[in-house]
This record gives sequence, structure tokens and C-alpha cells, in this order.
Amino acid sequence: MKQFGGMVLFLDRNDINTDEIIPAKYLNESSREALKANLLEDLKLPAFDPKKDILGKGVILSRANFGCGSSREHAPWALEVNGINIVIAESFARIFRQNMYNCGMIAAELPAAVLDELFKEFAGQSTTLSVGTEKGTLTFKSKENEKTVPFVLRDFEKALVESGGWVEYADKHY
Repeated sequence: MKQFGGMVLFLDRNDINTDEIIPAKYLNESSREALKANLLEDLKLPAFDPKKDILGKGVILSRANFGCGSSREHAPWALEVNGINIVIAESFARIFRQNMYNCGMIAAELPAAVLDELFKEFAGQSTTLSVGTEKGTLTFKSKENEKTVPFVLRDFEKALVESGGWVEYADKHY
């Protein structure tokens, strides 16, 4: 099973779309590794520099409707090849969310009020996340704060995550 958690990248915006996650001009790449350098290069956020801010991060904390736009597996692949295996948001575009689980990654949904608290308490600080897949917990920790919040990981999603994705799950069960 993949390792989940790590340093958190705070992307405080709704509607981050798949073209911002990985621009369409890179969709002809045949390897996931080729996508690595271009993750979030078109994302416009104040003081965000993808060349500096992504390095060493394992988690994205964002807002509502993450992964909207064109449906493509390249978006989760670009996250994964950069070491990001969990995205936390209020909601996800349906196909993006399913592509995350198909790749053995986690798309964790939290209520807007909880996200507001997490951004208020942790954004701007060096923050790590520990994921408890068995208990369904997310533990955020900075130098000054620690907070554990529950999240729902449905049985089939958990099976996909534990298997490493849909292909690996199908190999074991069919």
C-alpha cells in the first residue's frame, strides 16, 4: 500500500480544474514521469510558485470542486509522480475523484467549516498530515497546533487504496 500523508500544500481556492493540475498540452506524454515538472504550472494563486512550493509535499488541502473540468487520468498521475497521494477538499469532480481511487490514491472530503478551521489554524505554517486509513482520521500537526478530524473512506474505496488501484484490485479479485 502507498504511504499517505506528509507535508501539506495549501491551495486555498475553489474549482481547481484539471487543466490547472496538468495543462492539456502535456496530455500526449506517454509516461507519468514526463508529467512531473509541469504539475500546477498554470495555477494562479497569490504567492504560489509551483517550482518551489510542491517540492517535498505529500498532501494537498484545497476547497470545493477540486479536479473539475476535462476528465483525464493525467491529473492524478501528475500528483502521484510528485509524491502527492491524498487530496483533501470539500468536494471533487466525480470523474477526478474516481480516477484518484482508481490510481490507489485518496480523495478525502471534509465539510467547508472544517476546512475553514484547518486553513485558519495551519496555513502558512510547516504542517504535516498523518492518515489513519483504518480509523478514518486525518491528523494535522504543526509546531504550534495539532488537530485530528474524521473522514469517510468507504469499503470499496479502501479496497482500491489497499490494493494500489483498480488494476491491482481487479488482478486480485477477477
